[in-house]
Formats: sequence, C-alpha cells, structure tokens
Amino acid sequence: MMQPYHSDALISQVEKVSRCDRWAVCHRLQELTIPCWCPKDGSLWVEIEHGNHAILLRSVVYGACAPRQELVTWLERCWETVQERVY
Repeated sequence: MMQPYHSDALISQVEKVSRCDRWAVCHRLQELTIPCWCPKDGSLWVEIEHGNHAILLRSVVYGACAPRQELVTWLERCWETVQERVY
C-alpha cells in the first residue's frame, strides 16, 4: 500500500464503485484535488486528509453508483430547497 502524503491522512480502498467506473471516479476526485490512484489491478485508493475529502468522496461515489431515478429525486429536492430559500 502507498504511504500517505500527510502523516495523519487515512488511505482507503473504494470497493463500491464498479471497475468500469473507477477511472472516472478517480479522475473526478483528482479534479477536486483529492489524492487517489488506480493501480494496475483496477482497485481505487483514496487519501482522506480531512473531513471535506470524506464528504466529497461520498458524493462522487454516490453519483457514480446511485440509480438514475434516485439521483433525479435528490436533485429535485435540492432545487426545491433552493427555491424555498430564494422566495
């Protein structure tokens, strides 16, 4: 296993994501400046440095794994919440 960049970071393997989606998830996490990598075996490893990384990891994995209708429902609830706060 790779050593963390930061001594207090947590290294975690993400198993919930299908192998075909792991590269896309890894790329998105890297865009969010979250250290992660996919070794040749196809696994996905993420370095969690603080709570924000954990929240973003959960969000990215949820977006990749949740059924489409569940994502649509979640987005509609978010939109309704924004509308309530604006008016």
